[in-house]
Amino acid sequence: MISSEAPPLGSPAILRQRWSEVSFLHWRVDPAIVAPFLPAGCRPDTIDGSTWVGLIAFQMSQSSFFGGPNIPWLGDFPEVNVRLYSIDADGRRGVVFLSLEASRLIPVLTARAAFGLPYQWASMRIGQRDGQIAYKTRRYGRPDAASHIIVQPIDDQAASVALAADPLARFLTARWGFHETHGGRTIYCRNHHEPWPLQPAEMVHLDDGLLAAAGFEGLANRPPDSVLYATNVTTVFATPLKRSRSASVWQARVRAV
Repeated sequence: MISSEAPPLGSPAILRQRWSEVSFLHWRVDPAIVAPFLPAGCRPDTIDGSTWVGLIAFQMSQSSFFGGPNIPWLGDFPEVNVRLYSIDADGRRGVVFLSLEASRLIPVLTARAAFGLPYQWASMRIGQRDGQIAYKTRRYGRPDAASHIIVQPIDDQAASVALAADPLARFLTARWGFHETHGGRTIYCRNHHEPWPLQPAEMVHLDDGLLAAAGFEGLANRPPDSVLYATNVTTVFATPLKRSRSASVWQARVRAV
């Protein structure tokens, strides 16, 4: 059972960010389709025999490193990512990012260098009207890698309380780390934030090429099987843990508590 409460980071915190206006669109898929996309030492994480592909859109802000002050402008931008769900040999659950669109070039280059994350520089906008949240992105140099998402959050207190205890909603959102290949090794980077204040939501509009660009041609042609929304959380990332090239067990540069 996945906990809605994040475990201790276990290694020094290096990055803090605020994520707001977060929309989660998810599609149920066969684990065999996802397996080739995962880093060495990981397999698809499943629930009820299926795994999921996520299209996640939000506003990032208030970024800071090593407990320092917030980074103005460079640390404030929209993001849209395509992600999968992973579990490693030690049972650590996480996500695997296939792409992350961001509108600031310097953070894109920094995240690629520091973590090996597949950030992409894109023209992006996020806006609100009549209670709906709209996200638009188009990757520079690849106009087909674009997305236009409009989501309508539903203000239903009883439904939000039910989501807090829903196993699928928890599986899709309570992911306390990511797996990534970096420098020829698989790394695991843990994060910590308060439980998501989840709300049910409706997809009003979706015109997406990011899923196809990530390798899932045709997936966006059918409606998502889950649509969720959250107002905001503040997230802290820890020092990455690494798995050696030859070892079959995970070894941490900084031992977890």
